[in-house]
Amino acid sequence: MWKFDDIGRYTPDSVPFSVASDKVLEWLLEPEQPSIRYLALTQLLGKRESDTEVREAKARIPSSGWVAEILSRRDPRGWWVRDGGRMEPRFLGTHWSMLALADLGATRAILQVRESCEYWMTKSPLVGGGVGGLGQGKGHHCFTANMARALLRLGYEDDPRVRNTLEFLVRTAHPKGGWTCRWNRDTPAPSRTLDAWEGLGAFAAYPPSKWTPAMKGCVERGAQYFLERELHLQGDRYEPWFRFHWPTHYYYDLLVGLDCLTELGYGNDPRLGYALQLLRSKRRKDGRWNLDAVQTDPSDEAARWLAAHPDKRPTPLTFERPGMPSKMITLRALRVLQRVPPSGRSAIRTV
Repeated sequence: MWKFDDIGRYTPDSVPFSVASDKVLEWLLEPEQPSIRYLALTQLLGKRESDTEVREAKARIPSSGWVAEILSRRDPRGWWVRDGGRMEPRFLGTHWSMLALADLGATRAILQVRESCEYWMTKSPLVGGGVGGLGQGKGHHCFTANMARALLRLGYEDDPRVRNTLEFLVRTAHPKGGWTCRWNRDTPAPSRTLDAWEGLGAFAAYPPSKWTPAMKGCVERGAQYFLERELHLQGDRYEPWFRFHWPTHYYYDLLVGLDCLTELGYGNDPRLGYALQLLRSKRRKDGRWNLDAVQTDPSDEAARWLAAHPDKRPTPLTFERPGMPSKMITLRALRVLQRVPPSGRSAIRTV
C-alpha cells in the first residue's frame, strides 16, 4: 500500500507490486558493479544502510567497478585531466567525473572523493558564498545546479556553501517556475526550458524537511512547469529527449524528467502518463532497458561550432555500450516505476 511520508514523498509500506523479475534483480545485484548492487539493494529492495549486504556492497564501491575506474584516472591532487579545468576537457574533466561519482553512490566518506569535492568547490566559488560559479563567480543554472545536486548526493547537505547555492537557484528561477540554461546573473531567469532540469534535480536530492517556504514554492512552480508540458511538449519534437542516456551530464531526456518528478513526489500525477508509457514501451522482453545513447546530440548551433573547432570536440564518458542492456538505465527505470502507484490505482495520502 502506498502512502505519503511526513515530507510529502511516496513511500511503500512494502513493495506493492513486482517491478522487476528475479533474473533482472539478480543481474543488477551482481557483485562486479558494487555501485549498482548497492543502489539496487537500497532503492529497489528498500534495505537499510545497516543491512549486512548493503554495508558490504558500499565498502567495495571505491575499489571495484565504475567508481574505481573513475578514481584510477584522478590526479592525487584532486582533479581529472588537468588542474583548473573544471569542465574541460568535456566529458572527462573534473566536473563530469564528479557528477558520475555522485550517480554511482560514492560519498565524501571516501577520502579521494572528499578531497576532490573540496578541490571542486574551491575552484568554483559563487558570488554570495555558494559554489558552482563560472567566470567572476557568476552562477550558470546548468553548471551550478548540477554541482549542487552532485554535492548533495555526495554527502554535503548540511554544508552552508551548498545551502547558499540552493538559495541562489530560488532567487534566479523564473517567477512562474523553471529555469533557463544560459543565464548567469543573480536575477530571475528571463525564460525557461525543459532542458534546464538541473534546478529541480538539485532539490530532489535535498531533504524536504530542510526546505524553506521559498524553496517549497520554487519547487512546486518548477514541477508544474514540467507537468503542464507532460515532460516533452515544447516546440518541435526533439528526438534526443526520447533517447535514454547516461551519464546524463546536463542533457535532458524523458527518463531524466521522470526520475526527478517522481522523486519529488509527483508519481501519481496523470500528466506523467505519456512519459510513463514511453518508459514501459522501451522495456525489453527480458525485463531490462537498453542504453540508447551515451550523450544526446548537440544543438545545431553547437554542432556548427564543434565543426569549426575540432580540437574542442568532446570525448564521451562511457561505461556501457549504446544499444545494449544497461544496468544504470534499468536501475533508474525500475526506480521510477517503484515510485508510481499501481496502474489504475491512486496513491493514498494519509494524514
